[in-house]
Amino acid sequence: MWDDMACNKKMIIEVMYKADYCLLCYYMDEAVRDILPDYAEHVEYRRVDFLKGEGKKRFLELSVSLFGEDGVYKKMRIAPIPSLFINGELFFDAIPPRYMLEEAIAEVLAGNTDTAKLQ
Repeated sequence: MWDDMACNKKMIIEVMYKADYCLLCYYMDEAVRDILPDYAEHVEYRRVDFLKGEGKKRFLELSVSLFGEDGVYKKMRIAPIPSLFINGELFFDAIPPRYMLEEAIAEVLAGNTDTAKLQ
C-alpha cells in the first residue's frame, strides 16, 4: 500500500492539449474531467495547452523526458497529441475508456506504477 506521505500528496494528471478545435484533445480532456469528482482527494488535473505560455515549456519538458534532448531537438520527436501523463510519466497516447483510466489511477494510488502504465 502507500504510506502517510503518499496519502497527503496528490497525483498529477496532465493532458497534452492543442486547442478546442482538436476533437481528440477535447475528448481526452473530457474523459479526465468526467472522473475527477470521484478522485478529487487524490488527483490534481492540469491541462497542458502547449500552444500557450507555460504549456509550451511543460510540453517540451515531457517530450524530452520521453525522447531525450537529441530526440526532441534533432529528430523532432514530441509527446503524442493528445496524451495523458500521470506524475510525469506517459500512461495513454489515445483516449482511454473510463475503466482503464480508473484502473491506472487505482494502480498509481496503490504504488504499482509499473503495472499501471497502459500506453
